[in-house]
Amino acid sequence: MSTTPGTGLGAMIRTWRDRLAPSAAALPVARGRRAAGLRREELAALAGVSVDYIVRLEQGRATTPSAPVVASLARALQLSTAERDHLYRLAQLVPPANGAISDHLPPGVRRVLARLGDVAVAVFAADWQLVWWNRGWAALLGAPDASPPRLRNFARDRFPVDAGPARLALWPVTETDRDATDAAVVSDLRRATGRFPQDTRLAVLIRELNAGNRRFAELWAAGEVAAHREDRKTIDHPSVGPITVDCDVLTDGDSERKIVIMTAVPGSEDESKLKLTTIAGPSATTNN
Repeated sequence: MSTTPGTGLGAMIRTWRDRLAPSAAALPVARGRRAAGLRREELAALAGVSVDYIVRLEQGRATTPSAPVVASLARALQLSTAERDHLYRLAQLVPPANGAISDHLPPGVRRVLARLGDVAVAVFAADWQLVWWNRGWAALLGAPDASPPRLRNFARDRFPVDAGPARLALWPVTETDRDATDAAVVSDLRRATGRFPQDTRLAVLIRELNAGNRRFAELWAAGEVAAHREDRKTIDHPSVGPITVDCDVLTDGDSERKIVIMTAVPGSEDESKLKLTTIAGPSATTNN
């Protein structure tokens, strides 16, 4: 059975790659650049796969990418929800169910976040899985891309089940009220179980933290339900010293995505230090 020309997996990836301007993905645009869209190596870097794999996908030599790869490609290509689902089907996969937690970041949300400039911003899924961060976030806390994707989870980071290295902040972070933040994160996860009762990843996360972290198990047993909204943190930055920031958490609609924004008091020394991190930060990378 033949495929209509231009509609297969490789052709669609190429079409979506060609339409996405580098500036929309926060990539520098060199003078005299011929390609209007993303180059293969740029898409590969954004999606966290090899250039060779992108070539094989587009040439039809690879036709069944895994679900995590498809999710990464959808984010990198800034696909709409309908386009993301189409990509899953072309890869012979079932699109994420409506009742499942989504890691997808819609193009409109990306555009809003891009307008925040170097303000430190990250986006987490409903289960506190990190799905996006910008240059300001990486400069302030260190780029999380050194950790495996599965471990880029704020709840796992906060309630570790082993003595492994830090995953989301590369330098020390202290809080005004750590106990209150612990309780807020756990109660927020319990709230997520009501919104996504059939989500496997959320269920596995809670089961593992309950079994492996006593503090989490105690807070979970309390049965509180709430949302984590705000906090104040001090980051001991290796280049500019301690920076105190306000951490605000905005929730994005029914998907329960969490947009986390860190800012300092205007005109303060902390604000000046925060601006310096984008220049001095050794890990100022982005996953746009």
